[in-house]
Amino acid sequence: MYDPKSLCADDFISHEEILATLAYAEENKNNKELIAQILEKARPRKEGSSTICAGLTHREASVLLACEDPEILGQIYALAEEIKLAYYGNRIVIFAPLYLSNYCINGCVYCPYHRKNKNIPRKKLSQEEVRQEVIALQDMGHKRLAIEAGEDPQNNPIEYILECIKTIYSIQHKNGAIRRVNVNIAATTVEEYRMLKEAGIGTYILFQETYHKESYLKLHPTGPKHDYNYHTEAMDRAMEGGIDDVGLGVLFGLELYKYEFAGLLMHAEHLEAVHGVGPHTISVPRIKHADDIDPSAFDNGISDEIFAKLCALIRIAVPYTGMIISTRESQAVREKVIRLGVSQISGASRTSVGGYTKEERPTDTEQFDVSDQRTLDEVIKWLMELGYIPSFCTACYREGRTGDRFMSLCKTGQIQNCCHPNALMTLKEYLMDYASEETRVVGEALIQAELSNIPKEQVRRIAKEHLEQIAEGIRDFRF
Repeated sequence: MYDPKSLCADDFISHEEILATLAYAEENKNNKELIAQILEKARPRKEGSSTICAGLTHREASVLLACEDPEILGQIYALAEEIKLAYYGNRIVIFAPLYLSNYCINGCVYCPYHRKNKNIPRKKLSQEEVRQEVIALQDMGHKRLAIEAGEDPQNNPIEYILECIKTIYSIQHKNGAIRRVNVNIAATTVEEYRMLKEAGIGTYILFQETYHKESYLKLHPTGPKHDYNYHTEAMDRAMEGGIDDVGLGVLFGLELYKYEFAGLLMHAEHLEAVHGVGPHTISVPRIKHADDIDPSAFDNGISDEIFAKLCALIRIAVPYTGMIISTRESQAVREKVIRLGVSQISGASRTSVGGYTKEERPTDTEQFDVSDQRTLDEVIKWLMELGYIPSFCTACYREGRTGDRFMSLCKTGQIQNCCHPNALMTLKEYLMDYASEETRVVGEALIQAELSNIPKEQVRRIAKEHLEQIAEGIRDFRF
């Protein structure tokens, strides 16, 4: 029986409820009166000085996903853009993944790190190698990392992950500093989540891969990850361990996308029902080619058009949740979905262990092929020319504005007086320390134009003062 408040995965991700949802969506995909009501419910509305969005249930959102009317699709896209601007403005947060180790004891059939793959060289970074990778990332201008490691208790125990986090935070190189470390490692215990929290991590990210339990068990035939319930219930243990920012995601292409979409939203509803706060982020990766992985072997791949629709509907259904898209996707795809709801992107990513210190992009230990291979400077310039503010901001995490405190700021719109000036100040740092001359010219013009969009006059005045101080060499201001 479906119960979003249950702590058992089989209850809050109910197979029967998803099937019933998909049947309901199919029955109502041409019900224009119902669809109009759903869209109206999702529209932002003013309550005093706040902008409020109701979001959508998994059933309501699934009806919109099933609808194939081009006119309705246009309305979905327009609404997604409206919600994106209401809560995230034109800011795009920038991060990079850092692969620590590709040792793994799991048998995941879609990942080249699986235990039986004898083609891929196994590598684990020493602390000195971690240091060199971080310096290389700092020299690009990165301030926010997502660390990745395979599941291997012998080679990648929690002590190793904690030591790497400590090393990363300790490195001050020129004007570089990593100010936030997000963690994407295997499901673990409450005690180990507590240790990660104490180490100062930002968001804990764990992709479900697929919510279809039968498919999950086949896709993960061996290793600890085979335990569907333990994996699916990980976010509850993370929150019990004190981590209040968690990130969900499925790997689109493994199972039917309508099933995954419903399961993903049910997981978000579960977190809200049990912990009072939904996911901090949702990632939307699609399966890609890798060392011994052929995406065509999985017959549930989705087109760019369906992918864009999914991104738009996630934004509408969970309006306050950040959305992440990686360099798995091409420049063209990223450009489209940023407009429809994505708020965080990676830049200049290398998905191999030790990849950032190499002059040429290594491919022998890549977890997946990178479609967008531009430099960070090229990505920053591209975003600004599209009218976006690339943000290296980590202030909310460092000021304790996480979990329900972040969501409260987001829902009332007050975050505009924090995030907008913080984005401009961190962009100014990037322009001063790392940007090419062409990028700097574009960025300085953007900053001047965007200052007027800071709502409060006092905040705007202080931001201008800080921007002048950054030009003089002082760093790390934040609201």
